[in-house]
Amino acid sequence: MNMNTRDTIMKKLLDAQENVRDYEMFAKQVDDAELSSTFKRFAEESGMQARKLQEFIDKYDNQ
Repeated sequence: MNMNTRDTIMKKLLDAQENVRDYEMFAKQVDDAELSSTFKRFAEESGMQARKLQEFIDKYDNQ
């Protein structure tokens, strides 16, 4: 299956959003405070990626 640019961005956006949810859940489940903090930071980083990818989706949709 050939994916165009928008499809590729959308796939990675959905991946990033799923990572945010996963990392937030992991942060709540682990007992190790340092690991929990790391997962929270990963969630934030994935959220930043998702926001940037959403900006690109909006750009492509408004062309």
